[in-house]
This record gives sequence, structure tokens and C-alpha cells, in this order.
Amino acid sequence: MTTLSPAGRADSAGTTDTERRIAAAEAHSAHNYHPLPVVIASAEGAWMTDVEGNRYLDMLAGYSALNFGHGHPRLIAAAKAQLDRVTLTSRAFHHDRFGEFCAALAELCGMEMVLPMNTGAEAVETAVKTARKWGYQVKGVPDGQANIVVAAGNFHGRTTTIVSFSTDPEARADFGPYTPGFTVVPYGDLAAMEAAVTEHTVAVLIEPIQGEAGVLVPPAGYLAGVRRLTAERGVLLIADEIQSGLGRTGRTFACEHEDVVPDIYLLGKALGGGVVPVSAVVSSHAILGVFRPGEHGSTFGGNPLACAVALEVIAMLRTGEYQQRAATLGAHLHAALNELTTTGALTAVRGRGLWAGLDLPPALGTGRALSERLLTHRVLVKDTHGSTIRLAPPLVITQDDLDWGLEQLREVLTTS
Repeated sequence: MTTLSPAGRADSAGTTDTERRIAAAEAHSAHNYHPLPVVIASAEGAWMTDVEGNRYLDMLAGYSALNFGHGHPRLIAAAKAQLDRVTLTSRAFHHDRFGEFCAALAELCGMEMVLPMNTGAEAVETAVKTARKWGYQVKGVPDGQANIVVAAGNFHGRTTTIVSFSTDPEARADFGPYTPGFTVVPYGDLAAMEAAVTEHTVAVLIEPIQGEAGVLVPPAGYLAGVRRLTAERGVLLIADEIQSGLGRTGRTFACEHEDVVPDIYLLGKALGGGVVPVSAVVSSHAILGVFRPGEHGSTFGGNPLACAVALEVIAMLRTGEYQQRAATLGAHLHAALNELTTTGALTAVRGRGLWAGLDLPPALGTGRALSERLLTHRVLVKDTHGSTIRLAPPLVITQDDLDWGLEQLREVLTTS
């Protein structure tokens, strides 16, 4: 058994606590992640502190799971209050937070019905099952022939079904045989989408902005065009807003930037406030009403603790404060990043609100290398797809802190 010394102390060989803890993690956990060499011990707002006492500006926010920052007082208070009452009943029984949560989330989305789960991938899997069952029972697609159209470059999770329609070799390779029933078309290509939709198509599943692909924003009019196409062809439009939703882009949902209302919203990450995993499929009675007891479920989905925290998230979003912060600070962020493209420090910048994908010049190396250099400047970011890094600071970040983080980025880009 590995024994770790108190934080901040080096042993007689000069090994730091950080090094010991990383070694323990590497020795005893599967290597399905490649974390940066930092060990976080505490966090508050937009800042995290490691076991050595060093503070870092969090510019990733848990891939948008921490939209409201670390340890937001309202969310922690909601969780603590619920911890003293009841945390889990399973769906075998009703509990006093469930109906309130479902009604509040449905109202926030302008929908009628909620099917709660835990993780984003579970929400996507649930949506796949929903679309297929709706296709057979309502649309009349022959049994076993339902098809769902998705976009290349997608990231909807890592279950065996989801990686079956991934175009990322790292996520897909060596996990076959793959689940059939999906057609992949280029992201942003409306003509290709139209050609792919057939009489057996039950849904189009799409991210309004592709996060893992590098914060790719589709061409203007694309989402609206997909909405028109699906409505005309009797096909469900499923919007995966797990990363883009709940304030990140300056609106409650990224679909709102094109006045698009999908048939199904997929939500997760920020819905749990960075406290507990919460996800949901939100739609109409006509669509989610296809389920009958026993056909789908989750032991933890919609548990009292999750509902209590998510209810507070919904209440915070109702004010519009966080959406406005993302819009205002996002404009400031993108103005600063665009200046870096004019000097050649970056080759491209994409995104909306407090969300950006930055492409690096080849001379600067990989996104991983830049992330490691930013770590030494006490800024935490994450790379994706080789030469791209993502920025997604918590929506509670102050402009001063954002400017400090941008100054560290500017220094690393211009002095590397």
C-alpha cells in the first residue's frame, strides 16, 4: 500500500508530495487519461490549489461541468441541506424533489417531460433508444431498420454504441464490433445532411457547437437548415447541449443563437453544478411518452441529492445573470484572442461566449506542450486533437482574472 506524506513535504530523497501522489495514481489506476502533472487539493470560484499550496486559474471548468465555478455557495448549501434529509431512494419510490425538478427543467427548456440520468453519455444513449422507439411506434419505421444521422467530428461520449459513430480513431479503434444504425456526414454540410436522411431516418443527433473537435461553430444558417429539414421529413432533431448548454455560449442553449428549438435537448455537466453528476433528456409527451415502466432506467438517475442541486442550478439560470456574464466576458475573451491571430501567435480562434478553440502555429508544437507550459504559469487548460487547446473558464470568473490568464497565454505564445 502506498503511503503519502503530508502536502508540501519532500521526503529524504527529495521527492515532492505531488510526485508521490502522481506515482501512486499511475501505479494503481487505469491509464485512460493523461492528466497534467498537477494534483489539486482544493478549489474556489475560478481558482484551484494544489497539494503544494500553488494556486492555478482554471480555464477548463471541467469541460463546462463547472460553469458556476468551484464550490458555489448556493450549490453547496443546496447539497448540504439535502444531505441531511435523503440522498437516494431509487426510482422504486417517489421522493419530494423529483417532480419539482422535472417541472422546473421542462419549463427552462420550453418542453413538457424529463427523463433524468447521471452522465452525458447516458443521456445520449437514452436519446438513441428514445428515437428508435419513437421511430418504430410513431413514425412506423420497419422493425430493426431505424437510422440516426450524426456529424463527423462528433463527441457524444465513449460507450460502445457511441464510439460506433465516432470518427475519432483514438476513441473508436479496437472497440468493435460496432453498433449499426448510424450514418455519418460532414459537420456543417447541409446538403450532405439532406442526402443522408431517408424514410428510415428517425433522428439527427448533433452538437450545436462541437466542443471536443476544437470548439467548432457551424456556418451561419446550418442549424436552422437542419431544423427545417428534420421538420419537413418527420425526423427528430436531437441537440446535444451537454457542453454547450446552460449558459456557456451566452445563451441558455447554443441552439438559441439561430432561434432553433430541437425536439430533444440532451443536458448534463453544468446541470450538476460541479457537485454531483446529473444529466437529462428533455422533450415532449409525444416523444418521451413512448417509454413504459421497465423499458429504461437508472438506479441513481433523478436521485434526491441530484435533484436538489440541479434545482438550484435552474434557479440560478432563470435570472439570466450567467448567460449575460458569458456573453459579455466572452466578447472580451474573443477580442483578445483575435488580436493574437493578427500577430501570428495563433493561427485560428473559434467559439462563442466563454468558450474558445485555439489553433497553434506548427512552430509552437502540440497543444499538450502548450498546456504544460501554461501550467508553469499557473493556468490550467486542455489540449485536443494535436495542435488545438480549449478555453472554457467558469462563468463566475472576474474580468481581472480572465485578463491575467490571457496575459499568461500571450506570454507563453510569444516567448516560446
